[in-house]
Amino acid sequence: MKKMLNRKLFLLLSIIVLLSGCGKVNEPDQNIVNSPEANMNVEQKPSTIATPKPSVEPTPIDVTKVKPNEMGKIMVVMFHNFVETFTPSKWDKGEYTTTFSSFEKLLGELYEKGYRLISMEDYLNNNINVPAGCIPMVFTFDDGTDGQFNLVKDGNGLVANKKSAVGIMEEFNKTHPDFGLKGTFFVNLGGETFKGEGTLSERLKYLIDKGFDIGNHTMNHIHLNEAKTAEKINEEIGGNQKRMLELVPNYNFKFFSLPFGQPSKNLKEHVIKGQYQGVNYDNKIIVEVGWDPAYSPVSKNFDPLSTHRVRSSGIKPVDADLEWWLKNLTRAEQYVSDGNPETITIPKDKEEGVNKSSLKDKKLVTY
Repeated sequence: MKKMLNRKLFLLLSIIVLLSGCGKVNEPDQNIVNSPEANMNVEQKPSTIATPKPSVEPTPIDVTKVKPNEMGKIMVVMFHNFVETFTPSKWDKGEYTTTFSSFEKLLGELYEKGYRLISMEDYLNNNINVPAGCIPMVFTFDDGTDGQFNLVKDGNGLVANKKSAVGIMEEFNKTHPDFGLKGTFFVNLGGETFKGEGTLSERLKYLIDKGFDIGNHTMNHIHLNEAKTAEKINEEIGGNQKRMLELVPNYNFKFFSLPFGQPSKNLKEHVIKGQYQGVNYDNKIIVEVGWDPAYSPVSKNFDPLSTHRVRSSGIKPVDADLEWWLKNLTRAEQYVSDGNPETITIPKDKEEGVNKSSLKDKKLVTY
């Protein structure tokens, strides 16, 4: 009986290791320590003996094999339209549109290449926690289209449509829970948002309850560079925040996406923060229309108010889209995790570029 129990335990740990590994790196001890699945699956039995609870320290990694570089670039990916099938038109040639099947395939490709999703919040706060050897990635979605997410009714009430980006991510998460179920949806609450079943409030709350973030994209998707007054900018950005508070009380936007990627000409400070009808807004991150990866949050070049994004691969490929970067951005140029959220590990020759104040209570490790 004892041999059978030991055999089952060994099998369980082997499965956890296989699920947690990234790329060509296999760090079983490190991944078991950090894996939430491992902690959830271990049965907690009461003990009659009062013993001190030992502190668990992450197992040191072999930096020559993992080659962590937490000063490397992070791809903040920008998605727009999702469809079942696509017919090019005069107005849409497919650069910003992808099919559901292509998106499903993309998730598998990213997982196999060692990418793991993190939230915009964790990116901003340098709170990146993915297994050793993995590469963090941030998903963003602009405009609140129903292809990104919509609700349908089933026997359990309102659920995400499986023919939507969120529905596809939820299904992928069931078999790949360590990939992450994260993303930020930038919405314009003055128009149709996530058209489908349920109220707009129910749709937004569904995403928030699942762990997604909602960001500001102005009330009506205006051209900020055409706004002539601070009052107009306040109305569009602050008005969107005011509407959000009506739909989801106490939910304050922290992240803003520039409509059309166009910044304001002379009123930048009003894009960052302002007030409308007694409602304040204060954007901590401003994302641009994408063309290249973003800086590590510990880099001296990190500027959250000018965060670059990578355009997702559309039906019509273009240079500098996600597919292009996956082929052309080397692993050495990217943020490769050391698996320990309490340390920042980098090659010695990268140390000069570190913003030491961004480390806060984290320890800098060089090799």
